[in-house]
Amino acid sequence: MARVPLIQEQDHPELAEVVQKYAAGRRGKLINIYRVLLNAPALAESWFNHSNTIRWKTTLDGRLREIVIIRMGHLAGSQYVLRQHVPSLALADGLTLEECDALADWRATKLFSEKERAVLAYADTMTRDIKVPDAVFAEVKKHFDNRQIVELTVLIGTYNMNARVLNALELDLEPLAP
Repeated sequence: MARVPLIQEQDHPELAEVVQKYAAGRRGKLINIYRVLLNAPALAESWFNHSNTIRWKTTLDGRLREIVIIRMGHLAGSQYVLRQHVPSLALADGLTLEECDALADWRATKLFSEKERAVLAYADTMTRDIKVPDAVFAEVKKHFDNRQIVELTVLIGTYNMNARVLNALELDLEPLAP
């Protein structure tokens, strides 16, 4: 059970406009991350705008974005992130279920390209070690321009923050679709 209450829209008519906006941006449903964040409406708004920017307004392709997000879910032990992205979002962006599963231990598989492996090493290093050695960064630099490196770095940082907030607040998983 979440450590802070999940806002119920019927109890907060003053939030009706933002609830509708967040639901429309998340497959028609107000998901639990926004129910928890609406305890601090300005942060919910900032989170929504940032998440939409990092997911839809970068030059990174969807497959790579999902690889990073799912890996971040595995690294942080965030079942919430994993359930939100696997299978529906991941499959829609070109990953297979086998690849999604392999992201738990990507080094043990040959399923990912050299470019994807450079990104995964970068994500792992940013998450586990914080400081990225020149050799890890050089591998990323081989495959991406400066804009994409910034986008990739912010994506990794965003999902580190996301997982940490979700885990600290013990956010309830969304119910499985029937």
